[in-house]
Amino acid sequence: MSSAPATDPDSTTDRLSRSLPGAPVAAPVRIVHLGLGNFHRAHQAWYTAHAPDADQWGIAGFTGRRRDTADALAPQDGLYTLITREAEGDTFELIGALSAVHAAADHDAYLAYLRAPQTALVTITVTEAAYLRNAEGRLDLDQEVIVGDLHALRGGPRSPVSSLPARLVAGLLARRDAGAGAITILSCDNLPENGVVTWTVVNELAALVDESLTEWIFDNVDFATSMVDRITPVTTDEDRRLVQEHNGYVDAYPVPTEPFSEWVVSGRFPAGRPRWEDSGVQLVDDVTPFEQRKLWLLNASHSLLAYAGSVRGHETIDQAIADPACREWVNLAWDEASRNLPLPPAEIDGYRAALLTRFSNPRMGDQLARIAADGSTKLVVRTLPTIRAERAAGRIPVGCATTVAAWVLHLRGLGAPVKDSGAAAAQQAANSGDLQTAVPAVLDTLDLNRGSDEDFVRAVLTQAEAITVF
Repeated sequence: MSSAPATDPDSTTDRLSRSLPGAPVAAPVRIVHLGLGNFHRAHQAWYTAHAPDADQWGIAGFTGRRRDTADALAPQDGLYTLITREAEGDTFELIGALSAVHAAADHDAYLAYLRAPQTALVTITVTEAAYLRNAEGRLDLDQEVIVGDLHALRGGPRSPVSSLPARLVAGLLARRDAGAGAITILSCDNLPENGVVTWTVVNELAALVDESLTEWIFDNVDFATSMVDRITPVTTDEDRRLVQEHNGYVDAYPVPTEPFSEWVVSGRFPAGRPRWEDSGVQLVDDVTPFEQRKLWLLNASHSLLAYAGSVRGHETIDQAIADPACREWVNLAWDEASRNLPLPPAEIDGYRAALLTRFSNPRMGDQLARIAADGSTKLVVRTLPTIRAERAAGRIPVGCATTVAAWVLHLRGLGAPVKDSGAAAAQQAANSGDLQTAVPAVLDTLDLNRGSDEDFVRAVLTQAEAITVF
């Protein structure tokens, strides 16, 4: 499995480019996107490409830490192929919403877009951890990257910065100084109230850089909120081969995805937006119920399967959900979360049935190791709310206990490798002794004093044993 072409393309086959017959023309850039990965290309870019006014809303995409995506897509003029992986076969669609692609290090280009009055939106798909919040949900000012970025920003927006909050503040400084007017920042990450989260970290950093900037932000910046959903695995060389075989051109970075897609958005959009509602986006006043349904059902069960499934020797979601024990634990976790969702039971039941169909699709091959990353941040928003609600009601959530047990085993070196920059304390706790010692210690890193909840600790220990019996 890889994320960039392994070999040179066949010289007899055309490379994908805007010059190919039928390729869409690049639209003028009005959206800047941070976090140019597969999910953005299968989701926000796909919805934008399907909007009836797509020819007016080009996207300039900036990568995260790695520049692979920009290096692969730039020679293709931002074009790529979306492979929709249905149970009965694949369909292929050429997407042209990306009018420009840049590496994150291209800071001058980023500032130029933000200074342009026609830029109306900054959208974000990074990771939950990239917002750099502390345990209280505030900007973590002790982070070394924030200390360095703050020093750079005090010298003006042109100095390169590394963190998401600093990149947003740099862009807003440049926009204010250029007199470019109002703009919307739209988070598309799996965080409850992600608009409020973005507003918090941006304003707290802005106040330390230039107090007058916070006043300008209040008057000119709309922090919109959204809930996103579409399972999107990593790209493989087999995906590239299929595109070349089916479409007759070389695509260095196609995107595989599932048929299901959902996007729920709430915001004012003072500078405008694409007509997303005509491409299937739900525009609502309150995203919260949809966020909770997705986080507590889909994302929480993804985490459960990533840890428990990989400990039990599975590699993909479809393999894990086919394991009767894993499926039972997922249903237990869903029962627990469903009791606390503010939605009609029939709607929840329908969503759960759709999830089982999606998880069981053998052609998706969604890797458990990918989903297992950043558990120290993900479990706080995916699993912890249900644990708290169930314990407050006097119930022991065995499904959630299974997720925690599997995560502890993961931190102790079982299953998928640990890729979590925020897990130092949890990993140390997990390896501090036997499981009877480790489980309470890990729980305290997840939720203060949860390690003293003896009934829940016993449930976690029981489930840790159950996971390893197969």
